[in-house]
Amino acid sequence: MKRPDFFIVGAPKCGTTAMYEYLRAHPQVFMPFHKEPLFFGADLTTRYGRMSEAQYLDLFEPARPDQRVGEASAWYLYSRSAAREIREFSPEARIVIMLRDPVEVMYAQHSQLLFIAEEVIADFGAALAAEEDRRHGLRLPPGSFRRENLYYRDFVHFSEQVKRYFDVFGRERVHVIVFDDVKRDVAGVYRQTLAFLDVSPDFQPVLTPANVNKEVRSGALQRLVFDPPGPVRRLIPWLRRYPLVHRLRGAVVGLNSRTVRRHGMDPELQARLKAEFAPEVERLGTLIGRDLSHWSTVA
Repeated sequence: MKRPDFFIVGAPKCGTTAMYEYLRAHPQVFMPFHKEPLFFGADLTTRYGRMSEAQYLDLFEPARPDQRVGEASAWYLYSRSAAREIREFSPEARIVIMLRDPVEVMYAQHSQLLFIAEEVIADFGAALAAEEDRRHGLRLPPGSFRRENLYYRDFVHFSEQVKRYFDVFGRERVHVIVFDDVKRDVAGVYRQTLAFLDVSPDFQPVLTPANVNKEVRSGALQRLVFDPPGPVRRLIPWLRRYPLVHRLRGAVVGLNSRTVRRHGMDPELQARLKAEFAPEVERLGTLIGRDLSHWSTVA
């Protein structure tokens, strides 16, 4: 049975969804309909439970023998155990890591969590200030959710996370993509990624924006979709195995949302966060051999 031999990981809102769609379109690549299966990362909490190994492998059953097989679960980057688990499961795997300015990531993730009903504090600064309370079980959203999503500062310690993958897989099997390059030359980044995966770089998909900022039309409907009542929630591990269910869920979410421009961050808060994460940005730049100092300046 086919096993995945490459994995897209990255911080939230770093372009993993777009890269998943672009690679999935390539005739020499197979990626399953289920993005973010989150099979690895035993230290991560799951909203709907974890797949069995048989269920996970079933996702890749349709792959042809001549196709490169992969999956995309952004949160494998945050996990302290996922890199080792992936290596044990697929020793020759290659890793694509997608990164972005950590302050932008936190702000975009807050917007995304509001959209999927996992955040109830609408003001970003207030949500950051609530992190310590939330570690003690206070001021949490109702229903089921992944608590580590709410620890905004934790999931942008990229130097530690990237080093973990370098240590486990070796640098030659890890391809790092900086989101700045995606915005500047998405076609070039795509070709480089194809070359890293040893598939033809000549294929050109339609490179349209993915995972743009959205807001909800009906909060009640959104909560029903992402945090259904107990009896329905118990069926989710079974229902999510079917492509039709994913398409229906996507259609409902699409109808219940509209694309909006994200309001700019409060300048004073942005300046404080840029200063706070400047040492982390410098460590990451040194690790990947890239000047990222512009991430630490306020535009």
